[in-house]
Amino acid sequence: MKKYRIEACAGKAIDAAKNQIITVIDLEGGQVVDFFAEALQNPREYLSTGVTVDCNGSLRLRPGDLIYSNLYRPMFRLISDDVGEHDLLHPCCRPEMYDFFYQNGKGHPNCLDNINAALGEQRAMIHPVNFFMYTKISPDGSISVERPLSRSGDAVQLKALMDVRLGIAACSVSESSCNAGRCSAVEVLISSECG
Repeated sequence: MKKYRIEACAGKAIDAAKNQIITVIDLEGGQVVDFFAEALQNPREYLSTGVTVDCNGSLRLRPGDLIYSNLYRPMFRLISDDVGEHDLLHPCCRPEMYDFFYQNGKGHPNCLDNINAALGEQRAMIHPVNFFMYTKISPDGSISVERPLSRSGDAVQLKALMDVRLGIAACSVSESSCNAGRCSAVEVLISSECG
């Protein structure tokens, strides 16, 4: 098993082989994890939340669901989930977002830059799976970002369905309820297939 610690407001690239198990752990509770991935041999194939919503017919992820690439190929299967509330709507935070909402984008750490730097990419926008992020969707279609439901040690576990390079960031938003008002470190475990 390989263990990776991602510090608050930072990102990391991690390789995972087909059939390996990826465990994402919220160490302190209330911390969002921006989870993105590329096909290892072809960075032009990458995780797509839009395709995932399309194929699953749902804005939510449940154990057994697949997470798809932009080419409509399964990248991951969600095996287990301690929380049950994650976000498939929001793109990575970026300087323009901080300027829009908080007028403090210059020099602010952000998940777009952290994931791009980790992967050696220059994507203009990244739509990750935001594990542990709680976006409340009201019947009238309005949304609000609420405090995450995850507690210390809560985790999600996925099985890689192809060789991937993960780009993962511990979200940098401390200005709202997104990360319960503060940013903290997370942990990622890569292990052989269970059972």
